[in-house]
Amino acid sequence: MANGPNRPNRPIRPRQGAVTGRRKRRVVIDNAAARPRESPRQARERQEARPPKQPVAPPTGPISVPSGVTVKDLSAAMGKTVPDIIKVMMGLGKMVTITQSLADDEVELIATELAPDRELQIKHAAEEELEPEAYEDAPEDLSDRPPVVTIMGHVDHGKTTLLDAIRESAVVETEAGGITQHIGAYQVEHDGRKITFLDTPGHEAFTAMRARGAKVTDIAVLVVAADDGVMPQTRESISHARAAEVPIVVAVNKIDLPDADPNRVRGDLAGEGLQPEDWGGEVQFADVSAKAKQNLDELLEKV
Repeated sequence: MANGPNRPNRPIRPRQGAVTGRRKRRVVIDNAAARPRESPRQARERQEARPPKQPVAPPTGPISVPSGVTVKDLSAAMGKTVPDIIKVMMGLGKMVTITQSLADDEVELIATELAPDRELQIKHAAEEELEPEAYEDAPEDLSDRPPVVTIMGHVDHGKTTLLDAIRESAVVETEAGGITQHIGAYQVEHDGRKITFLDTPGHEAFTAMRARGAKVTDIAVLVVAADDGVMPQTRESISHARAAEVPIVVAVNKIDLPDADPNRVRGDLAGEGLQPEDWGGEVQFADVSAKAKQNLDELLEKV
């Protein structure tokens, strides 16, 4: 193209931004695609080289949740999945979501279904107890009270007769069939001080009443017949007294009988863990006769 009649030909400059020659293409290299694919054998070997997953032990112990717990929180407390809980609720004809609160009876049903061997504890806000403030009475405000003494022992070993002799009253006549059918409370005075006695039934049918008598006493007087020795209710009375953590004083009764053997009774009770004080132990023994009113003062002194 001529530039004019008198001008020489000049090359035409390309416009700025115009593409000259071939277009440049952008190349993206995918490193993952560039890597050679592993063979099935290599994949299997790599899988086998991984450390095996350790089995997770199922949770144990009680399940403790607040009242109104959500499905999510219950699953965490039980160690179960949310779908497990939803499945149980679907079986009950109810659809629940992960954030939905559950009623207490629903939680109990779920726990019974998914964790029957674990204890369920549902805490209610109203049941939370505040610790009581520690309070101690001033010594000058305290007054002595009569000690509470429980008479315990086997049937027909003379418990009520012994108490009757101490009281010098005919309480035996008020009993049904000669056997105490209830826990009676009596108060006596000895050397200017009062003593409250509880008379418990000795028959095996009244085990619960003997247990209640032991739990409210300061001292247990275990009556054992010198001619009979340790019997089933004797051992049971020892167990109740130990459970109540009260000291035991043994009254070996019926020493007036011809075949009485107080030393045999001591030996039998030593085998039960009641070592007599006169044998080097800590348990006080008193040989008495309720019928003859013998050595009763000695027994009261030990009480």
